[in-house]
Amino acid sequence: MPANRNALIRYKTIDACLRNRQRKWTLDALVEKVSDALYEYEGIAKGISRRTIQADIQLMRSDKLGYFAPIVVREKKYYTYEDPTYSITNLPLSESDLSRMNEAVEVLKQFRGFSHFNTLNEVVQRLEDHVYSTAQKTASIIDFEKNDNLKGLHYLDVLYQAVVQQRPVELSYQSFRARNPQTFLFHVWWLKEFKNRWFAVGVKDERRLVMNLALDRILAVEPVTDAEYIPRQDLNPEDYYRHVIGVTVSDRLRATDVKLFVSALHAPYVETKPLHPSQRVLERRDDGIIILLNVQLNFELEKEILGFGEGMVVLAPERFRNSMKQRFMLALAQYDQQAEANSALMKELTSSSPTKASGDTVDTSLQ
Repeated sequence: MPANRNALIRYKTIDACLRNRQRKWTLDALVEKVSDALYEYEGIAKGISRRTIQADIQLMRSDKLGYFAPIVVREKKYYTYEDPTYSITNLPLSESDLSRMNEAVEVLKQFRGFSHFNTLNEVVQRLEDHVYSTAQKTASIIDFEKNDNLKGLHYLDVLYQAVVQQRPVELSYQSFRARNPQTFLFHVWWLKEFKNRWFAVGVKDERRLVMNLALDRILAVEPVTDAEYIPRQDLNPEDYYRHVIGVTVSDRLRATDVKLFVSALHAPYVETKPLHPSQRVLERRDDGIIILLNVQLNFELEKEILGFGEGMVVLAPERFRNSMKQRFMLALAQYDQQAEANSALMKELTSSSPTKASGDTVDTSLQ
């Protein structure tokens, strides 16, 4: 198997394209698809050359990778597999592959005990039985963030099955703002996790207005068998969330350039863990860095910025800068208001407490 992860992404993307016989794949179409995949998975925005894809195709055809891919060219420009059942993912596992799978099993085992991965236990056990070359068991060395007390996680399986089986569900749902729950038919397209919170993404009706429903606000879910499912067609999560942080996507807003100052204290963290794949550094200064994001202005972006406190300042656009400034001013006002309320309460408690005369004694026999 190829050691270079970017190369592996290219091979798997080409393989997925050539297996899709509903479309005719030119070299330029393959270049575009591979470039999109590299940007999505690795944040590589410079794209890929035609020469690289041509070299990848030759390698996939050869025995160097063990693929022997039957790639042919139709009408002198359309690439496809001569064998429609072929895929590089169907190849038998080598000893090296088994060794890597051993390591993957160890990682998967860390999910045991995490409520919404309970259904993986049997799968992991079968993988473990199949690929372990030694009986020696090692202690867990990776600790994943998890919260078994999150509400709604028990709905994950029924929602997952609704997507796989392409069947609508009847939901009883109550948002934080609603006084009463609503019951409606929902067509789940995919499941999304963000900040350890899960969402069911889909539509209610033919208007195809995409909704993100938090699982912790779902009160009941029932599969429906007598209604037609509305498929998502060409929409996929990678493209849908490409220009946002989090899950809130607006079909009325375009991505905009957001310029942020990050203090020297927080700059290393932000550079090693970018807020978004579009992030790039515009300027380096003694007191910090200036970065640029190309994203929609949504709730999650605001929360990310607020989370850095004084360590992050919005420079542009001006309207967004003024909005965030107002948020911080309101937060400061809340601190002052709560401090005054707390001080008044302490004075009230002090003035209402009984005072003892100087000669009084306290009986401590019952204390």
